[in-house]
Amino acid sequence: MSVKIILNGCFGRMGQVVSSLAEKDGDAEIVAGIDKVKGSGNSFPVFKDIGECEIPADVIIDFSLPEGNERLMDYALKHSLPVVLCTTGLSDGQIEGVKKAAEKIAVLRSANMSVGVNTLMKVLKDIAPVLSEAGFDIEIVEKHHREKKDAPSGTALALADCINSALNEDLSYVYDRSGRSERRPSKEIGISAVRGGTIPGDHDIIFAGEDETVTISHRAYSRRIFGNGAIAAAKFLKGKAAGMYSMADVIS
Repeated sequence: MSVKIILNGCFGRMGQVVSSLAEKDGDAEIVAGIDKVKGSGNSFPVFKDIGECEIPADVIIDFSLPEGNERLMDYALKHSLPVVLCTTGLSDGQIEGVKKAAEKIAVLRSANMSVGVNTLMKVLKDIAPVLSEAGFDIEIVEKHHREKKDAPSGTALALADCINSALNEDLSYVYDRSGRSERRPSKEIGISAVRGGTIPGDHDIIFAGEDETVTISHRAYSRRIFGNGAIAAAKFLKGKAAGMYSMADVIS
């Protein structure tokens, strides 16, 4: 039996990708969409406000904007619906609200839905302590399309958090070195953001040591990798008990 999905942000770039992929997936169905922006060509009803939607569903996939997060979570709690939360740029207060909601419903939150990126995180947990102990400096460079509003990307921060957790939260994050005139401290992760063109998403994790450099890269050539991940997450989350989940749970 296919998973029935409410797609929040259905007319956005990622929303359209998810819609297209779901049409070809026999185990997933978009039963309703939510978007303030007008659109056309969809095979499901679309509501401007999520509160207007009374169509039965199994899961919500959210690819929208941070401003609507509280309303989304209130709706999910009211209808006891699991949420695949893909929106990035949430405030600390919103993240706390999501964690509180996860006490009553299942929430899968991920800055990046790609199987490749989440596998990369597993690798980073193993190699970061080894290279850090050997004196390697750590830098992350992320590149995205000109329309992306938040910087650095949620994925870059997730990669940094992954590394930092493996190093006992010992490193601070530096986003801008302009105006500084000093030797690079060893206890930091530099995070740089590039915006331009239509780049779907590139991430380079650079471990720079004495006379050698190790670079681990992930390149997204299409937004479909994020859409496929979101649909896989929705299938995984259907019927799950309340709690916080991640893509690591999906690919484990």
